[in-house]
Amino acid sequence: MDLQKMVINALAALYHGTNDALRAEADRWLQDFQHTLDAWQVADSLLHDPNSSIETLIFCSQTLRSKVQRDFEELPGEAFGPLRDSLSTLLKKLNKGPPKVRTQICIAIAALAVHVSVEDWGGGGVVNWLSVEMKSQPELLPSFLELLTVLPQEANSHRIAARPERRRQFEKELVSFSEVALSLLTACWDFEELKEQVLDGFASWLRFCHGISAATLAGHPLVGGALSSLNSDQLLEAAVNVTSELIHYTVSKNSTDISSQLPLIHVLVPCVMGLKDQLKDQSKDEEDVKAIARLFADLGDSYVDLIATGSNEAMLIVQSLLEVTSHPEFDISSMTYNFWHNLQAILTRRDSYMSYGSEASMEMEKNRRLQIFYGPFEMLVSLVCSKVEFPADYSGFSEEDLKDFKHARYALSDVLLDATEVIGGIAALKILFLKLVEAVRNCEQNSRWQPCEAVLFCMQAVAKSVPSQENELLPQVFSLIPKLPLQQQQLHQTVCTTIGAYSKWIDTSQLNILPPLVDVLTKGMGSSEETAAAAAVAFKYICEDCRRKFVGSLDGLFHIYHIALSGEGGYKVSADDSLHLIEALSVIIMELPPEHASKALELLCMPAINPLQAIVNQGAAALQQLPARQLTVHIDRLACIFRNVDLPEIVADAVHTFWPLLKAIFDSRAWDMRTMESLCRSCKYAVRTCGRCMVHTIAAMLEEIQALYQQHNQSCFLYLSSEVIKIFGSDPSCTDYLRSLIEKLFGHTVKLLGSIEDFTARPDIADDCFLLASRCIRYCPDLFVPSSIFPMLIHCSMIGITIQHREACKSILSFLSDVVDLANSPEGEKYISIINNVILPRGAILTRILIAALTGALPSSRLEDVSYVLLSLTRTYRVKIIEWAKESISLIPPAAVTEAECSSFLSALSKAASGSSISHLTSTLEELSDVCRRNRNVQDMVQGALRPLDWNFTTVA
Repeated sequence: MDLQKMVINALAALYHGTNDALRAEADRWLQDFQHTLDAWQVADSLLHDPNSSIETLIFCSQTLRSKVQRDFEELPGEAFGPLRDSLSTLLKKLNKGPPKVRTQICIAIAALAVHVSVEDWGGGGVVNWLSVEMKSQPELLPSFLELLTVLPQEANSHRIAARPERRRQFEKELVSFSEVALSLLTACWDFEELKEQVLDGFASWLRFCHGISAATLAGHPLVGGALSSLNSDQLLEAAVNVTSELIHYTVSKNSTDISSQLPLIHVLVPCVMGLKDQLKDQSKDEEDVKAIARLFADLGDSYVDLIATGSNEAMLIVQSLLEVTSHPEFDISSMTYNFWHNLQAILTRRDSYMSYGSEASMEMEKNRRLQIFYGPFEMLVSLVCSKVEFPADYSGFSEEDLKDFKHARYALSDVLLDATEVIGGIAALKILFLKLVEAVRNCEQNSRWQPCEAVLFCMQAVAKSVPSQENELLPQVFSLIPKLPLQQQQLHQTVCTTIGAYSKWIDTSQLNILPPLVDVLTKGMGSSEETAAAAAVAFKYICEDCRRKFVGSLDGLFHIYHIALSGEGGYKVSADDSLHLIEALSVIIMELPPEHASKALELLCMPAINPLQAIVNQGAAALQQLPARQLTVHIDRLACIFRNVDLPEIVADAVHTFWPLLKAIFDSRAWDMRTMESLCRSCKYAVRTCGRCMVHTIAAMLEEIQALYQQHNQSCFLYLSSEVIKIFGSDPSCTDYLRSLIEKLFGHTVKLLGSIEDFTARPDIADDCFLLASRCIRYCPDLFVPSSIFPMLIHCSMIGITIQHREACKSILSFLSDVVDLANSPEGEKYISIINNVILPRGAILTRILIAALTGALPSSRLEDVSYVLLSLTRTYRVKIIEWAKESISLIPPAAVTEAECSSFLSALSKAASGSSISHLTSTLEELSDVCRRNRNVQDMVQGALRPLDWNFTTVA
């Protein structure tokens, strides 16, 4: 069976078959086929076949487009002419569709133009060629217009496997033909049926080319046509796209100062402002309103600096933007949020007024502007308050609807913060207070809780802007809370968050409001899980800020804590939210005298320690069979305590007391990753809080983890060791412990990571191992660098450089750069000979692996990390790195990387070695990476030449 028939059969199986296994097999076969050399001829033939089905046409057009983009280098030089002619014929044939197929052919021709220079294309390049075709065959204008639209869109496409230099050259060529392109579009404007396509093409060229003066554009017939089309229902979307591009054009980075753009701005702004009434036109389609709203948002975002001057014309735009913000649809309203933020920043930022000279002049101008914009931002506060209100039917929301609504509320709260920055916290609070009074009054009459909740939501959003000394409004606000129907869970939840938000004010208040507010929170813990979560967070905030007021009420607080953790009394505090209660009590404990703090810490730990002790007392067999969650819920609470009670000596004593219990869990559950991670996290926070106060426990802990690591290979033992190294690395009394730790942990790890497959299978161990190694370089180089394990770890890191796991790879590369940077630093002078003895014999291989990583062995997202290691080597080894790099780069075939590109790379490396700016090296490495990744064949060719996983590979002279 010939290939054409096989493609047709495979497509039939994929689109019309009923057997899922056969469909999957057909899909795989078709994908593999697209990468073959035969795909060129087969796709081309089927596209020209008048009997081909729509599925065949779509597949073959996508295949041909992809081949031109990625695999053009497969073809011999003489194939260009026939390919261009074939694509041109197809473009003409597809003048009336199918549109999807025609678009693919247009993209293919654009990609071909990127690959081929003007001289090789002939006829003055693709745009002139297209011009001739359009003038000679006007009946085919739809196809030609689409190609004219696609050309600038594809100019910078990295899907096209062109060399960076050729891509830049094509961009210059296209810019030089921009006037020709616009004249072609202008000539087509008279055809009514082509106007939408013309507008799309104009928008595309505007987006690409910014070399035309604003004065020229202001009088250009295409600009006039686009602006007049804003009143056309049929052309509105295309006209909006052009107008939007024109607005962006006036403020693009390629534009000169804004004054030179005024001729075009003076044309654009009145036309857009003339659409204002359509924002409220009920007969308008929502998509049309959205398009018009986008123009107002673009005006605001682009001209925000001009608007911030507060001129009369600017305030008309501001009023229009307020109308967009007030639109009930979030998708429309939210278009303006970025404008309000930027306007607020300009109005309140000091550097916005630097041009006014003296401080007095600057302050005067700032006050003038703030006064002008006070009214609009005041209206914004009221607008936000009405828009965050829960709808009456919210209980019927799906989970996704509720998520969207909450997202909208948080976005609106950011707008509220912007408004508050301009008018001030007190002013915003006054507006909201009046709304709260009205809402509470109405709630008593009609039981509508939503307005009350909305105002409180806004009040908690602006809490940080309200001075803690405020004593007029907030006392009245908190006096209204008991009058609210807190049986409504959503309202109760917002009341709790509001209490938490004003915790600093509650602390300074002279009113005795703390007990009733704590009562509100404790009732919230028994309301629902969501309300309990909000209450727990609020409880943490008021304990943090009102800690001194709570010192005498510890018994009551511990009562709440024990009930919440035990689940008694109807409390619905989840395990995760219980950690907020621990944080709350931790800050109060730190206010106590040492003898009382020690006892309070014991009470805080008991709800976690007692269940663990009871489990351990049941024996090792029972402990091993228990689900991990029954242990980790208590261990995580201990971790939270050790993290937040910042009393090193007292916590160290507690850890020492609890160590036998923790050791029993270590010994019985060392095989269980979840339990070990939780336990190591707990120990890590203990080490971090206690520091060297933990000296009595640290030896036993180190002995435990190094023994268990060698048996069970749990990576969490490595990250716990990292914390130990950080705290005790420079402590002479711990030298013997740490030396043993380093040798045993790393010695075992290098046995585990003997190949890239081992790294891939154990990325967590690789990650934590090399994070620990970097810690050793920073905190105990005297122990680490001279050790016998150091060269073994360098060797191990080189094996793992090309691991695909992001974090593990970054840790390995960071370790290597840390080693080389140490050798190049004043502090590392005494280690130079040791490091050189390790690096120099491996330098050629290391450089080859790094160049392979740059050129495709690792994803392009790792480019920065790999480049930094190469830069570190360059700074340290200078001439040597040039020799190593030359050996490696010479292995790559000229078909993949030209001699000029190799020379550019080596030259940039040489300049970096001489101490010149690293920016040139960075851009050269990026370009080399781009060249070597331009398509799969080239990437395979480069990796096949560099062979980063082959350690026995040596270059042949």
